[in-house]
Amino acid sequence: MGRGAFRTAVRRTPLRRCRDALRDQRGQTPIDLLIEHGVADLSLEKVARRAGVGKTTIYRRFPDKSALLLAAVSGAQAVDDERLLDWPDAATMLASWALHLSDPRNRRLLRRLFASIDDLPELLPAYRAAESPRRQHAEREALRRAQAVGQLPEDADIDAIADILAGAILQHLTTHPDDESAARIDEYLTRVLTQVGYTKPDRNPS
Repeated sequence: MGRGAFRTAVRRTPLRRCRDALRDQRGQTPIDLLIEHGVADLSLEKVARRAGVGKTTIYRRFPDKSALLLAAVSGAQAVDDERLLDWPDAATMLASWALHLSDPRNRRLLRRLFASIDDLPELLPAYRAAESPRRQHAEREALRRAQAVGQLPEDADIDAIADILAGAILQHLTTHPDDESAARIDEYLTRVLTQVGYTKPDRNPS
């Protein structure tokens, strides 16, 4: 390898390290710092230190922390496997949500995102848009399947039910402990859904 090629490889190393820290790991470094500090106290300097790269390297890819966070939350929320959103029924969907919400890290991230509405209003929509419309479609399809088999009233408004569940999740994030089990969260979400006429299927019929 000639000197020029060697110098080129050396110059690229910080960018590769930045890529490894921020792209290949789906933005976990900035996400971790967002969870720890919130939007207001997060800086590109802190991200660079945590990722082990120079501040200039970060600035080459992201002009400001807003751009970095938008890229990070989009990558963190993206779903590569469509099967993860293929819920056969509402009960399976609620169980999947409950498992996600039983992870304290996920709960803290969601609270930080909701709290960022005033400081960085585009952050929460970016997080949602990473899976939308796939997630929204999958959610409504699961509710429609429940409706088709009589587990939800025939005249139920599916969009309104989806909004009710979203509100219930926010309520749970702010009023329940972070160490609550997936089973307890599943029970909570199921209770909410029963208020609009949902009947949970019997998994073990006698």
